[in-house]
Amino acid sequence: MASSQCCDNPPALNPAGGEGKVVDSFGGLKAYLAGSDESKSAVILIADIFGVVVVELAKAHEIQAGVVLHPGPITVDDIKEVKCPISILGAEIDHISPPELIKQFEQVLSANSGVAHFVKIFPGVAHGWSVRYSHDDAAAVKSAEEALGDTIDWFSKHLK
Repeated sequence: MASSQCCDNPPALNPAGGEGKVVDSFGGLKAYLAGSDESKSAVILIADIFGVVVVELAKAHEIQAGVVLHPGPITVDDIKEVKCPISILGAEIDHISPPELIKQFEQVLSANSGVAHFVKIFPGVAHGWSVRYSHDDAAAVKSAEEALGDTIDWFSKHLK
């Protein structure tokens, strides 16, 4: 069940993003695809209410790299099974994945030298901060832009 933190302030969708299609063939999951069918590579953006899909794909090594923003009910045991580079960006104010849990994720990933990782806790923001914020709040905009920058940097470094 989605937390109220996930649903209190839904993102605004941009119709300029183009049309896509729903498929049932991405790692056995239903997915929404946009872009050319002829493309040989892709950056997969997953927006699920729990944030666990990226970790499940990373555990099965079905992706080259993943980024999880404001994680949902992900466990330390899940993180122990991650097999590809992963970035976890958390919020200081998050009762779903509190900073203490995010720090445990970092400890587990640090103990596994075979998996590149980046873990960061954004101060003063709540669960969902990277997609649900007021454009009139300069600090919120700055945090969201920083998370976007971290995401782009991560994918630029780990996708080939």
